[in-house]
This record gives sequence, structure tokens and C-alpha cells, in this order.
Amino acid sequence: MLQVNVELKERRYPIRIAAGLLSEPNSYAPLKAGDKVMIVSNPTIAPHYLATVEKALTKLGCSVDSVLIPDGEKYKNLESLNLIFTALLEKNHNRDTTLIALGGGVIGDVAGYAAASYQRGIRFIQIPTTLLAQVDSSVGGKTAVNHPLGKNMIGAFYQPVSVIIDINTLHTLAKREVSAGLAEVIKYGAIFDEQFFAWLEENVDKLVALDQQALEYCIQRCCQLKADVVARDETEKGDRALLNLGHTFGHAIEAHMGYGSWLHGEGVAVGMLEAAELSRILGNISESDVARLEKLIARAVLPTISPDGMQPQEYLPYMWRDKKVLAGKLRLILLKALGKAYVTSEVTEEQVLAAIEKFTQK
Repeated sequence: MLQVNVELKERRYPIRIAAGLLSEPNSYAPLKAGDKVMIVSNPTIAPHYLATVEKALTKLGCSVDSVLIPDGEKYKNLESLNLIFTALLEKNHNRDTTLIALGGGVIGDVAGYAAASYQRGIRFIQIPTTLLAQVDSSVGGKTAVNHPLGKNMIGAFYQPVSVIIDINTLHTLAKREVSAGLAEVIKYGAIFDEQFFAWLEENVDKLVALDQQALEYCIQRCCQLKADVVARDETEKGDRALLNLGHTFGHAIEAHMGYGSWLHGEGVAVGMLEAAELSRILGNISESDVARLEKLIARAVLPTISPDGMQPQEYLPYMWRDKKVLAGKLRLILLKALGKAYVTSEVTEEQVLAAIEKFTQK
């Protein structure tokens, strides 16, 4: 088993990575005999893994309940949040309950926000079952639900007590979902680690094919990179903002198309290319750097152009509502080089539109 620790000022928590963890009671520490647990999942994931998790927790001596919320980004909303609260209240759960998020990024975000809110905060464990959630959204304590006018606008920073990553869960994942996760993997190389970016260029085909050795190294490296930045900047006042490369553009695509039409990773993939092109327009990186990124994204079986019919101007209303807008200026994460990102507000709408135009359907 591999382990990465997230080191925060007040405490630390482990990210455990291996195949077969879900069936091992010891994986669920700090849970112990007598603890009450509420598992949050969805109808897609539950048939595969809910019984395995319940069996392991029962073997540990826990009292276990579960609640299912609808599957999909469009259900990452206040209604799903309320389903969790209702289940907790109906089953008489209180402040010593632990919530377990069993699923992808939507489950992790909604369950995490429920944990942050229920009785002003109960502990929770992340069990991410998608590659995107394993390398990104399950680590670092960002929890939220969407609003029709913007993604992740209602939420809290709230850390789990542990993250359990069972690589075997990826084998029940649709290929499109695997590719969506690879967008976030590529992001880590682009913003922090040129050597990892080069490793991805050598190994992306193995990752698409779910090669276990490649996956273990990849997930551990991404989790370590994220753990390091979260330790420095837990509530996104500085470096952590760099993790949003491509996200302002990508969130605009997701919101415009209707949540769930384009997967988060698909929007981020195109968004990273638009951010890279804007970096080139500003004189930071070369055309060949943009081409390297585009080729890697294409090999990961991800889109490289905006949705059909979405025009550059249609991005702007969503981008102006983005959480990173400050003092009336767009704040974007751009590249100084492959492997080195920075935050800037020194861009014009004209430059942003020109970058989007490069990757718009002709």
C-alpha cells in the first residue's frame, strides 16, 4: 500500500492507495467498533461497491446506514444535499457520526458539504471511485454544490479524516470517465512538474489502458503534489489557486452546456488549451509548448476544441461570475512554462477571446 499524508497546521490525514482496500476493515481507520456511519453514494456506484464497504465496516463493529442521491453533475445541488440531511435525521445520527462519500467528485463534494454543515460539522471519509476524484477532488477539503448561475458557488473548506483510494474501482469506470480524470492528471504536470508532464507523454497510453503500475505511480504523484500545495495554502489564498488551470474556461463550458452534458474533465481539457494559448499570446510560452499540451490531451482521448456552437463571447458571462474574480478583474491561472503556472489579472477581454477563438469549432 502507498500512502501520502496531507500535513495541515492543526492535524494530518492519510491518503491510502492500493488495489483491494475497500474489503479490508483496517483501511477505514480512524473508524472503530461502536462508531455510527452514514454512507452516501449513488445508484451507479452502489451496486458495485456499497455491499463491500458495508461488510468491511460491519466486520469492524460499526453501525452502518446508507443514502443514495441521483447520479450526475446536474444533481450536485441543494436538493441532493437535503436528501442527505433527511436521511441523517431520520436515522437519528448526531455529532459522533462519520459520513462516508462513496463515489466520484459529485458525491465527494455534496457529502463533504453535508458533513461540514450537519450539526455544524461531523467527520467524513472520502472513498473516490473515479480517477478524477482520486487525483483531485477528494483531496484537500473543497466541498460544494452548484447553482444554476455558477459552479461550486455554495460550499465550504472542510477536510476529511482520511481518503481511501482503491484502484480496482477504476475497472468499472466508463472510458470517457477515465479520460476525464486524465485531464486533471495532465494539469498537475502543466502547473507544477515538467518532469511529470514528460512522464505522462511516455505513459499516457498505459493510463488510458488502466495499467496498475502506471496508475499507482500517477495517483501517488498527483496526490503528493496536491497535498503539498494544500499544506501551504488550505483555503486558497495563494498557491492553491494554481490548481485551477483551465477551470475558469472549463466551468464556463459546463455551465453553458448544462451540467453533465460535458464532463468536468472534458471542460478542463479545452480550458487548459485556451489558458495555454492565452499564455502564448502574452509571450510566456511557445507555439510548440501549446502543441505539446494539445497532443497529450488528444492522446488522453479528450476534446481539444470548444463544444459545437459555443462562441467565444458566450464564455464571458460565466467567467465574470467565477469565484476568482476580484476587484472587477478576471483572475486567470496561466503558464510561464510547462511545469510552472502563475495567477494574473493582467489580461484583457480581447486577449481572452482570441485565445478561446483558437480552440473554437470552425
